[in-house]
Amino acid sequence: MSLHTFNNFTNDLKTRSEKMPVLFIGHGSPMNGIQDNQFSQTWSQLGKVITRPAAVLVISAHWLTHGTHVTAMEHPRTIHDFGGFPQELFNVQYPAPGSPQLAEEVSQLITSAPVGLDEHEWGLDHGTWTVVRHMYPDADIPVLQLSIDYNKPPQYHYDLARQLSKLRQKGVLIIGSGNMIHNLRMVDWHRLNEPNYGYDWAVELNHIFKEKIGNRSHADLIAYNNLSSAAKLAIPTPDHYYPLLYTLGLQDTSDDVGFFNDKLVGGSLNMTGVKIG
Repeated sequence: MSLHTFNNFTNDLKTRSEKMPVLFIGHGSPMNGIQDNQFSQTWSQLGKVITRPAAVLVISAHWLTHGTHVTAMEHPRTIHDFGGFPQELFNVQYPAPGSPQLAEEVSQLITSAPVGLDEHEWGLDHGTWTVVRHMYPDADIPVLQLSIDYNKPPQYHYDLARQLSKLRQKGVLIIGSGNMIHNLRMVDWHRLNEPNYGYDWAVELNHIFKEKIGNRSHADLIAYNNLSSAAKLAIPTPDHYYPLLYTLGLQDTSDDVGFFNDKLVGGSLNMTGVKIG
């Protein structure tokens, strides 16, 4: 990519009078990508009420790497990174364009660690496309992913996200995609269709999460293992939790906070989403 091309792109991403919001989305089952349900309907509505972005950057729980990387291909592939689901789900393609130019800008904004430009390996995994295809069904907005360096502690991810704040002023919608409460081993599969069913500890922690997020108690959320004894049940591994820290790291003091899809599923999962700004 020439310097001329890069400068043209960054000039096109003009500073806007209003900065874009930041989202955390509880993406849940891959089937939400093709189902018309309360969760997907809310994602679709978000796509309508949020100002049309110049691009979307997603931090998905399903791209865990050594080091930090950003997708930098012109045409990211649709990744079906799951098994045991109907063929209809595997047939889905989400042909949104990528943006090597924006990937380059992301790599320059992050100064705390080198950022690899992934031109071939990854694409859009189900933490991204199952959500974004409901928000932007025409697939005509560039979509990129930023990986999660799984060797790093929570504070690293929060601090890294703060370096991306300028993108909000340039029309980039940044989304963390995971689940705050995500314990698949404890799911009660017989009660999956029961509305808003959660174990007592999941109900407790979902409330704590919302209270801490609403109060901007970010230090407590970074040290999530100290929130309550329920945290060890809710977050047996941090892969689905870390995307929340990216969303929180992008919050400004003037941003308001709202919640959506505030439901528990199968006892040990929550779909709670957060809109900042």
